[in-house]
Amino acid sequence: MIIRTAREQDLPGFLGLAAQVEHWFGPMVADPGFTRAVRQSIGAGTALVASEESSSGLLGAVLFGAPPPVHHVHWLVVSDGARGRGVGSALLSDAFRRWVRGPATVEVVTFGADHPGAVASGARVFYERLGFTPAEPAAPGPEGGSRQVYRRHVA
Repeated sequence: MIIRTAREQDLPGFLGLAAQVEHWFGPMVADPGFTRAVRQSIGAGTALVASEESSSGLLGAVLFGAPPPVHHVHWLVVSDGARGRGVGSALLSDAFRRWVRGPATVEVVTFGADHPGAVASGARVFYERLGFTPAEPAAPGPEGGSRQVYRRHVA
């Protein structure tokens, strides 16, 4: 697996990943705001992708907000076929290596405990295994489901 900075040519891969999770996050593929956010992140150099050398498809991607001291995981998705293979962990590990210098905090908004995607996606357990802790509730997602901030402090 290769983790690298995203390029404009990766936009179709981002849209492909987004299509796999729209049932949890609401429409993204046809949303010009989502495309604009991906392009802005690519232009700023704060978007990373995971791929295999033998394939042109993306295993996963992350949009990371790098301004310290409070960083944000804006969007992290791993393809259906690559979940459970360490792709998400590798993406976040690379993002931390590139941009996070302590003391700092990294925040992500994920599913609330009562959201159907909380268990099915494994997102809450994923972040907890990486040292994030549940914090305050966040605004509901575009589909109306509950959300919660997860936070990790870096010394």
